[in-house]
Amino acid sequence: MTEQQTKPWFKQLWPWLLISGPAVAMIGCIITIYLAINYQADKPLRDGVMKQGLKVEQLKDTQVQK
Repeated sequence: MTEQQTKPWFKQLWPWLLISGPAVAMIGCIITIYLAINYQADKPLRDGVMKQGLKVEQLKDTQVQK
């Protein structure tokens, strides 16, 4: 009988195909979190006015930061 030689797991195709799906999802999640924090954060528009989502509201005098 001839003995079959198997490759180590990291040299086969199937483990990499199975790992690639969750890896791509994790990278997309990290990019989404980065964009949400840096580009869509609640930022002051001008003194005393804050935009939170689509709502623009007037801040109270105690909340105004100078």
